[in-house]
Amino acid sequence: MFSAGSLYRSLGLFGALFAQSAGVAAAPVSIIFVIGDGMGPSYTTAYRYFADDPATADIETSVFDELLVGMARTYPGDSTLVTDSAAAATALSTGVKTRNGAIGVDEHHKPVQTLLEAAKARGYQTAMVATSPITHATPGSFAAHVGHRSENNEIADQYFDQRIDGRFKLDLLLGGGRQYFERKDRNLVKEFRKHGYAFAGDWQQRHKLKRLPALGLFAPEGMPSALDSEQPLRLQQMTEQALDLLGKKPFFLLVEASQIDWCGHANDIACAMAEMRDMDGALRVLKAYVDKHPDTLMVVTADHGTGGLSIGANGVYDWDVASIRGIKATANRIADQLLAADENWQEIWLQLTGMNLSEAEQRSLQRWIPHSRLSGEDAPQQHNPAAVKGALVAQVLTLINKRTHTGWTTSGHTGEDVQVFAYGKGHEHFAGNLNNTDIAKHLFRVFAK
Repeated sequence: MFSAGSLYRSLGLFGALFAQSAGVAAAPVSIIFVIGDGMGPSYTTAYRYFADDPATADIETSVFDELLVGMARTYPGDSTLVTDSAAAATALSTGVKTRNGAIGVDEHHKPVQTLLEAAKARGYQTAMVATSPITHATPGSFAAHVGHRSENNEIADQYFDQRIDGRFKLDLLLGGGRQYFERKDRNLVKEFRKHGYAFAGDWQQRHKLKRLPALGLFAPEGMPSALDSEQPLRLQQMTEQALDLLGKKPFFLLVEASQIDWCGHANDIACAMAEMRDMDGALRVLKAYVDKHPDTLMVVTADHGTGGLSIGANGVYDWDVASIRGIKATANRIADQLLAADENWQEIWLQLTGMNLSEAEQRSLQRWIPHSRLSGEDAPQQHNPAAVKGALVAQVLTLINKRTHTGWTTSGHTGEDVQVFAYGKGHEHFAGNLNNTDIAKHLFRVFAK
């Protein structure tokens, strides 16, 4: 297990490294770090249009516009130039570039101290909130050290096993990923509870978390998508709960809007805008907290872009945001509902999208819905339900993106600079064009005060 002394000797104390450099004049009491996973600049622009009040002549600014201070470079420590979430989060949490896939280790596989660990060594309360599994690449990179992001069980183990001065690293965990804590080989939930952690195993049990330390694991894997969820503002609600539980003591809080990235990978614009709306709600809660506690610093950024989103596509100078607002489910959920509806699929399509279909568009969907095909029509791989479902999802997305003039260049990540937002005490230190590692280095200076 880590002790503060051995951790600093083996990893190098960043606070000491930066103590003599120009830093924040007066250190903030608490630090809030928010990451919009996959949230390239086109997402915040798209969200401004999506959130705009159509009843007014002007296009209103968003909370992202209000907080914007700079940009950050995202390239990883290898030669690829396009980062994954693990390398990016490691850069943001440690100030050190690493290879894609690595969690909290440098290019030589050596553990590197994270901001969260430095905060705990300083006596701060520590918390992480995410809509992904809480062991996913971004939260994992703030509190664990493994060779590859796929090692979810090991990441969960480290949350319990690795201590700083005999104390658990994390006072509060809220998110998904219950299956990595309740396993056949080890039940970490029981171990945490034995050491005094309050526990909630689903969303309906959230009210049981009334004190720290606490562990809330609200889904076996990731939490349901905002657009498909009965709690479309679940990140906002978890953020509110985290602030309530953290109380008045100094804290380090990581909040990740995890599934913006997942929607980008899927090239699903309605899904992405629902996640952005949830992040907007969380940011407004956090901004209000900073207003009431002006000695708090909030820094917000993205780890990378995802999907190559374009507002307008195929040479058309238009973006049909009204149609996007009318979509009530992700493409994956729409496909499930169409298959379940069978011959009544057109009614379900209209309910979920609000889009009337041309005859050709109807046929493009109908060929993948087994019992509604025209006589003699067959679909490739019709005896493979997964392939049929995948093809139907792809066709749903094709129709939505074409209708709304939404463009995508990839189903993967993109390498453009991302925006940096900051608010509160010391926010001016994050202005301009930074390397993503500079964000961590500025925050380590806070702990050196």
